[in-house]
Amino acid sequence: MLNPDIRSVQAPPVMEVRRWVEDLEFPPDRPLINVSQAAPVDPPSEALRNALAEALLEDAGCHVYGPVLGDPDLREEIADRWSCTYGGTIESGQVAVTSGCNQAFCAAALSLCRAGDALLLPVPWYFNHGMWLGMNGIEARPLPLDDDLLPDPERAKALLDAKVKGILFVSPNNPSGVEYPSELLHAFLDLARARGIALIIDETYRDFASVDGAPHGLFCDPDWDDTFIHLYSFSKAYRLTGHRVGALVASRSRLDEAEKFLDTVSICPNRLAQRGAIFGLRHLSGWLADERREILARRDAMISEFSALAGWTLKGCGAYFAYAEHPSAASSKSVALRLLDELAVLAIPGAMFAPTSSGAGARAADRHIRFAFANIDRTGIGRLFARLRDFNP
Repeated sequence: MLNPDIRSVQAPPVMEVRRWVEDLEFPPDRPLINVSQAAPVDPPSEALRNALAEALLEDAGCHVYGPVLGDPDLREEIADRWSCTYGGTIESGQVAVTSGCNQAFCAAALSLCRAGDALLLPVPWYFNHGMWLGMNGIEARPLPLDDDLLPDPERAKALLDAKVKGILFVSPNNPSGVEYPSELLHAFLDLARARGIALIIDETYRDFASVDGAPHGLFCDPDWDDTFIHLYSFSKAYRLTGHRVGALVASRSRLDEAEKFLDTVSICPNRLAQRGAIFGLRHLSGWLADERREILARRDAMISEFSALAGWTLKGCGAYFAYAEHPSAASSKSVALRLLDELAVLAIPGAMFAPTSSGAGARAADRHIRFAFANIDRTGIGRLFARLRDFNP
């Protein structure tokens, strides 16, 4: 017997597209360009690797269980840094360290919803969010977006009913790269508070936003934790993807409930990873600023190249992602398979970021391809578009 809620969920998209290339060979003059996974493949900085090695050898605490909600020094550091960054007041008791940002989301969702409840998600959405809700019997209710891939509070209001326990955003967005303006997020905070539901914002890619300073002022609200739930990942900022370390910032009462879930799943977040995260926060601000400049330069290159590419329409570009409408009448999966077969380009079809239904949001997503440029430099971006110019819809 298999749980039908899990069986109904799509296969992990990154793993599925990886399987497309398992038995393929690519000629030396046309190697594979992989723009499918939105994660750095380079190791952490040398300074961070040295800090991890020293902790591994010298810090006995790295090898034993720690607090379920994370080590106190890292929770305190996050609270202080976030308070400074956002200009609000965050206490360490409102911070939990998690095994990656995905786990932070899972804990937040389960603290809000049980089977039969719903969260409101813009379409296209981050596929792991939709997958987690589906396998737990929680409805991922689609919120269509405007032409700029931004949500409208009035449109969202019409979709809210007693089943909806929260609204979930990712900003900068995965898959579209779009950054949600501060005033829009504040409008949604007001809406969520008025309806007695939560506003969850996943800021995994915050460190690569195009705007300087705080992306919003939600933490400046003295009562932010009655409505707002913040998610963060250290994986992208410090190249710690394999170490799995993220953060959940919410009310103390919510973290009390999240602790029950976290204790049964991972007992405690990876303690070596926590040493890496706190080292990054304390010592790598300059290094991270250089990383941001490089990603923004790649973003500019993607925008420039798409502007000269016939047939394709760039709908959003930011953080690690370009989200583009393809020029074919075929499905996004068919187009992605053709890009692989004809051009040796591996990208993720837009349909994988949408519900499997035939609703308007799903149909719109199927017209798109996501290109993740975290792992191709500006020279590689030039090679990518040289191939895309050869694509005949």
